[in-house]
Amino acid sequence: MTRSKGRWPKLEMDQGVEDAMLLILEWLGEQGVGAMIRVDAERMREGRPAWTFAAGGGPLSEGMRADGVSAAECMSRALLKLREAGLAVPL
Repeated sequence: MTRSKGRWPKLEMDQGVEDAMLLILEWLGEQGVGAMIRVDAERMREGRPAWTFAAGGGPLSEGMRADGVSAAECMSRALLKLREAGLAVPL
């Protein structure tokens, strides 16, 4: 992590990635990456994956998106894609 501001808490292994979601978004912003996570109520009512993570800019050569049925699944998929794109998100 660059320019650490000492705000990364120790995460318990039984807690999900969603506990660190805001810290991940903030870290991405510090790297020049615009990112967001959202829930779509209509897709939720239809039984489709309602959570979406989207990111682009900075060191990402292309924009990326990850979907999931829960915030945890969405962020887990997003972290995998970010790592595949060369961003080692500290977690």
